[in-house]
Amino acid sequence: MKGWLPLVLGLLGVVLGAVWTLQGLGYLSDSVMSGKTVWAVVGPAVGVAGLVSIGFGLRARARRARPPENG
Repeated sequence: MKGWLPLVLGLLGVVLGAVWTLQGLGYLSDSVMSGKTVWAVVGPAVGVAGLVSIGFGLRARARRARPPENG
């Protein structure tokens, strides 16, 4: 998998997780998901998965940027 794909998906996961968490906690109103406990639980899980994906993407990019070892 290319390094940019997990970065983009991870960023999307972090943003969606934050929005879902805020909706679940009732800070963002006027939504079907507002005030529902399930979104206050699912949101952080999606956010953490996004952070893990960003970590994998950064690791893949760092590996590819490293010069080859002679030896």
